[in-house]
Amino acid sequence: MKNAKTYSPEHMRYLKGVKRKKILVWTARAGLLAALIGLWELFARLEVIDPFVTSSPSRVIATLGELYATGNLFYHIGVTLMETVTGFAAAVIVGYAVAVALWMSEGARKIFEPYIVVLNALPKIALGPLIIIWMGTGYTAIIFMTVIIALIVCIMNTLTGFLQVDATMLTLMRALGANKRQTLTKLVIPASLPQLMNTLKVAVGLAWIGSVMGEYIVSRAGLGYLIVYGGQVFRLDLVMTATMILCALAGAMYALVALAERLLVK
Repeated sequence: MKNAKTYSPEHMRYLKGVKRKKILVWTARAGLLAALIGLWELFARLEVIDPFVTSSPSRVIATLGELYATGNLFYHIGVTLMETVTGFAAAVIVGYAVAVALWMSEGARKIFEPYIVVLNALPKIALGPLIIIWMGTGYTAIIFMTVIIALIVCIMNTLTGFLQVDATMLTLMRALGANKRQTLTKLVIPASLPQLMNTLKVAVGLAWIGSVMGEYIVSRAGLGYLIVYGGQVFRLDLVMTATMILCALAGAMYALVALAERLLVK
C-alpha cells in the first residue's frame, strides 16, 4: 500500500470522499434490509398481512431452530450447495472450453452458433421428464439440470468476450508472427477476463435456479425439496425459511465471485 504522504491534499480529500460514499451506501443497504424485516414482522404481528400466508421473521427464526434441532438444517443446505457448486463449476469449465474451441475455428463457430442460440431459448424445464429417464432420480439428474441451464449462457458470454477483443491488437499480434494459440493465451484470454467475471456472476444465479428447479422435480432432499414439501403440507413458515436460506447462500456465492473479480482483474 502506498504511503499516504505521497498523495496531495486534494487527492487525499478525494479518497476520503470515496470512502464516505462507500460507507453511506453500505449503511443504506443495511438500513433498508433492517427496515423491510422490521415492517414484515410488525405487519404480521398486527395482522395487516396474514402471518399464516406470509410468515414472519420470528416464525422463520423459530423454524430455523427447529430444523437445526432435528439435524435437518445443514443436511438440506449441504445437499443443495453440493449440487449448485458442482453444476456451476462444470458449466463454467465446459462452457469456457467450448468458447475457446469456437473462437479457434471460425468455421465451427458459424456452423454451431445458430444451434447454441436455439438451445439458449429452449425452456429447460421442458426437459425435466427426459432428464429423469436419462439420469434417474438422484443427484446426477439435478446437477445435469444445473449444467444445462448455465452452460449455454457461459458459452455465449465467454465467446462474446473473445470476439470483442480490440481488432488493432489482434492485427498487431499477427504482424508479430503470433499463431492462433499464442494470440489466445497472450492477448484474448487476458483481455476478456472482465467479461469472464461477468459471466461467472450470471452463472451463479443460473446455477441456483437449476439446482432448485431440479429439486422441485425429483429430489428428496435439499432446500428446493423443503419448499415443495412445505407448500404441499401448508407449512408456509418452512417455505419462507428455505427461501431466505437460498437468498443468503446465493448472495454469499455472488460475493465470492465479486471478490475473485477484484483480485484477478487487477
